[in-house]
Amino acid sequence: MGLAALVLAACGGGDGSSGSSDSGSGSSAAVSVKSVDSNDVLANSQGKTLYTANVERGGQIMCTGQCTSFWMPADGSAAQAKSAAADLNLNIGTVKRPDGQQQLALDGKPLYSFTQEGAGKLTGNGFEDAFNGTQFTWSAATKGASASSGGSSGYKSAY
Repeated sequence: MGLAALVLAACGGGDGSSGSSDSGSGSSAAVSVKSVDSNDVLANSQGKTLYTANVERGGQIMCTGQCTSFWMPADGSAAQAKSAAADLNLNIGTVKRPDGQQQLALDGKPLYSFTQEGAGKLTGNGFEDAFNGTQFTWSAATKGASASSGGSSGYKSAY
């Protein structure tokens, strides 16, 4: 039932006016900046908005297991992170996940895409959920800090 609620919640809401335009480096870059719903957000190479979780700081990974079936870790090498950091003038690096894989991070906060949204969308901003007894609130990663609350989905889910 939880998965169905999440899928329905992620597909609903919003005003349907989420446009996207590239304002960063090329689409093959590990991280670029895209304009989505009047917010300049970080996006992966497929144009999907990248998010951070409020409970993950300093390279700490809390989103594991079932969480990663909804919040896909932004994978990338140290070289890709260094290139993106130089291109965007941001502190982009990598952190090591519990499984040993490298994950892209902004200011030490691991980056994720929301599997329930497509490119050029911002439906995961402000999303609240819980995995393994940990409450998460997700914010779109931007060049400043996080996307405006006006773009927030306001959806809540618990697993």
